[in-house]
Amino acid sequence: MHGTKQSRQDGEIASGHAERCGLRDDGGRVFSNSHGPRRERGSFYNRHMTRPLPTFLTGLLGIAALSGATASFAQQPGEAAFRATYRELIETNTTLSAGSCTLAAQRMGARLKAAGIEETDLHTIVPKDKPKEGGLVAVFKGADPAAKAILLLAHVDVVEAKREDWTRDPFTLIEEGGYFYARGALDDKAQAAIWVDMLVRFKAEGYKPRRTLKLALTCGEETSGAYNGAEDLAKNHRALIDAEFALNEGGGGRLDEAGRQQVHTIQAGEKLPQNYALEVTNPGGHSSRPVKENAINRLAAALVRVGNYEFPIVTNDTTVGFFKAMGPIIGGEAGHALSTFSNTPSNTALARQIAASDPSMNAILHTTCIATMLNAGHATNALPQRAVANVNCRIFPGTSVESVRQSLEAAAADPMVKVTTLETRSEASDPPPLTPTIMGPARQVSEQVFPGVPFVPMLQAGGTDGAFLTPSGIPTYGISGIFIDADLGGIHGLNERLRVKSLLDAREYLYRLVKIFAEQGP
Repeated sequence: MHGTKQSRQDGEIASGHAERCGLRDDGGRVFSNSHGPRRERGSFYNRHMTRPLPTFLTGLLGIAALSGATASFAQQPGEAAFRATYRELIETNTTLSAGSCTLAAQRMGARLKAAGIEETDLHTIVPKDKPKEGGLVAVFKGADPAAKAILLLAHVDVVEAKREDWTRDPFTLIEEGGYFYARGALDDKAQAAIWVDMLVRFKAEGYKPRRTLKLALTCGEETSGAYNGAEDLAKNHRALIDAEFALNEGGGGRLDEAGRQQVHTIQAGEKLPQNYALEVTNPGGHSSRPVKENAINRLAAALVRVGNYEFPIVTNDTTVGFFKAMGPIIGGEAGHALSTFSNTPSNTALARQIAASDPSMNAILHTTCIATMLNAGHATNALPQRAVANVNCRIFPGTSVESVRQSLEAAAADPMVKVTTLETRSEASDPPPLTPTIMGPARQVSEQVFPGVPFVPMLQAGGTDGAFLTPSGIPTYGISGIFIDADLGGIHGLNERLRVKSLLDAREYLYRLVKIFAEQGP
């Protein structure tokens, strides 16, 4: 997931799945197969509730030798083949610096071809000047040519990972203590592997969906300013991926610190990531003759003022619905505040209190901007001639890029600080509609696979490739069924991990859900 997008451990929620997986002792009690690492309690929400509040960023997911806990799982249908697909995808390095998305796409294409999908329905798309940044579009033809297709989207590129910083080799899938560890174990090769496996399963079953299913595995989601496969498909291969809607990363489930499933979400819309440059120039001079007028000092003062600026509180139907649903889930003082605000969204004072208490809530209550990079000076013994800062903003839907630039300019409050809009990653768009066609099946299957877990729409504070497809006319929803730990499982950081059970549960959830979507009409 650009910029930021597990298991049922408690007896009541896990009983059905545990029985299926053989996780009961002779007395009929449900066993947990793993325990997540302990988390530190820090924010207001973590201190005042037993279930911590979900963290949202953007946007949301082979194998070493089987060991211990996982060996006790009863195999799902085709699970061994799925694990092999997941392993191959994980262990194909797809970082921008040293990897190849093209190789990953070719390997997944080979699996689909071996499963019986015609070679003419497999399209490897490689940009001419970027031979390692290719992707794959696979077409699984439906029975009704008049029915609009469904697009299954996932990116296969991953964030950089240095072996010397990780406890384990980030490009070798390791299963340990009920978790998969690897770069991309969660973001986003989990969902990519599920999509590939799903088409293989459908082919093996002889299943002929009513709607055509299209799979797009893309490159470049994790690298702002570089080639983006989803953008390329939307602009240059629109007919190939045409669909009534798309399913993508971004939504999913949240576990509390005890590993219990807390909430399951569907992403409907996301904030727009946008970078701005704040720049001060100066004639400079020799450092032995300092003067008060200093480019670094002037920029630093402006950044302090920008850092203290709070953008206006903004809500939409998705965020208000999210607050309303989360209030009783959280309970206590924090939950009461969310419930009250959902009933009175004009209460900006309360919204400010909520935002100040937890970064997760702050992220979806308004546009946010934060300085992320600095570049200043040209010599250790010279007065700086130039000082530049990058300010990264996440813009709330409905707010223009230019209005945010003007707000930054006003907050800097210094005519010597030039504020420039840098390259725009994607165009802003309204959230896709949460129609009964989408919400009905998504909620229905969620209740089947994750009984008792609330199903809630949410706004993604991070960015996903849905930002390219929704404006092109393909409404894109973040829905994965992947439940992650309260700390986001190390996404974009060290020792990225995903619970084994979470991956297998998500595989089951999406398999059932896509079959329902595939039979919808007209």
